[in-house]
Amino acid sequence: MHINITAQKIGRGNETYNSSATDFVNYLEKENEEKHPGLQEHFFDQYNDKVSPEKVISEIDGNTRKLRRTEPKFYSLTVSPSAKELKHINNDPSLLRKYVRELMKDYAASFHRDREITASDIKYYAKIEHERTYMGFDKKIEQNAPYRKQIAKLKNDIAKVERGEINGSVKKIQKQIDNLIERAPHKVNGKLLTEGMKKEGAQTHVHIIVSKKDVTNSHILSPGAVFKENTTNLNGKDEKQGFHRKKFFDAAEKRFDTIFGYDRKFVERFSNRNLFRQDPKKFFAMVAGLPTNEKEIALKMLYKSGIPTNKKGIALKAFNKAGLNVPNIPTNKVQLAIKAFNKLKKGLGKAVESGSIGV
Repeated sequence: MHINITAQKIGRGNETYNSSATDFVNYLEKENEEKHPGLQEHFFDQYNDKVSPEKVISEIDGNTRKLRRTEPKFYSLTVSPSAKELKHINNDPSLLRKYVRELMKDYAASFHRDREITASDIKYYAKIEHERTYMGFDKKIEQNAPYRKQIAKLKNDIAKVERGEINGSVKKIQKQIDNLIERAPHKVNGKLLTEGMKKEGAQTHVHIIVSKKDVTNSHILSPGAVFKENTTNLNGKDEKQGFHRKKFFDAAEKRFDTIFGYDRKFVERFSNRNLFRQDPKKFFAMVAGLPTNEKEIALKMLYKSGIPTNKKGIALKAFNKAGLNVPNIPTNKVQLAIKAFNKLKKGLGKAVESGSIGV
């Protein structure tokens, strides 16, 4: 499960936020374009399965009393189950809606306030999407970039040859292009993977628009709070403030496991991957101490995530340098583990700092 919490995007060219959620709502409606009404996914909330985009905009825009132009009006939560989790629930949208409604109970409970906050206090609207496209910063797109650059030059040469501006053989140049496509590391159905192409496999995820104000438009409920738990004196009165992200992230996976009877493995748990970032040595030691069967599963799951290979021996040296004694893991398995952990370490820092949960 991967959950990301981000503030409303700042307005263009300044340090203020757009006054309306219109752009974001329209963006979330993109998958419904040219789809039969019966196949479209609709916005939903805690109690309704179908909410119109117009109402979402009206409700979010109208719930911003006393918010300054320099602060966000809403937050975006992106809930992305793993392929394994989606398979477990048969990629069923109705089950995802059920999960989101339970998840928002945990979201509400993660606020530190003088009174109990419940899902009924939260003004939110969610939307299920089934597709993702490759972005320019995706690893595969970056790795294909040198090939795309050479191909673009060769295609330009073909155009010049056809216009008579340079001498050359179109057939030979096309052969060079075909060769580059063949050598490129990432392709889909024989075509070079480029920005904007749809990602393969199950990509179902949920976008949630959450107002920064509660349903009464009276109190701020911000998941962007700096503190987990804090007490501030306002007008001579102490008031509790804060949002506990880690508590929310832990509850998110536990909620999924409880509702759907999901058997979450060691490397899927947010707490363990967070531990790796904070204390890699302890993380290694925990993996080494797992029962043989769980250890095998952990290593296989890490390896299947597409870990790049390192030079032989480097992984084992790194493991030994960490002071870990793991006689029960074959050398090749240790190497696979270290490669996986190094890969995780590169991407995990930004995810945790931004409030992401990757499990």
